[in-house]
Amino acid sequence: MRLFTLILFLLLGGLQYHLWLGKNGLSDYHEMSNAIDQQEQDNLALKERNSLIYREIDDLTSGLEAIEELARNDLGYIKQGETFYRIIPNKKDEPAGGDDDE
Repeated sequence: MRLFTLILFLLLGGLQYHLWLGKNGLSDYHEMSNAIDQQEQDNLALKERNSLIYREIDDLTSGLEAIEELARNDLGYIKQGETFYRIIPNKKDEPAGGDDDE
């Protein structure tokens, strides 16, 4: 009977080892669970970015206002008949300690 009990304890110990420390054990499970949570957060951020890009594409394909806005902001587009004023600050208006290229 002692031999049978010893074999059962060894079997139980081996199973516990595999459960806690072995391959695909609880430590691997927790690591994988954390990796899945992180990937879900990354996917959510990418879905939001894609949604923003799709909305911008819809704006560009449906109307000229978005195209005009991009041209004005990125290319400096000025309509015919509009007057463009460029304001250049005086040197005395710039904050002290500006560019020191010495």
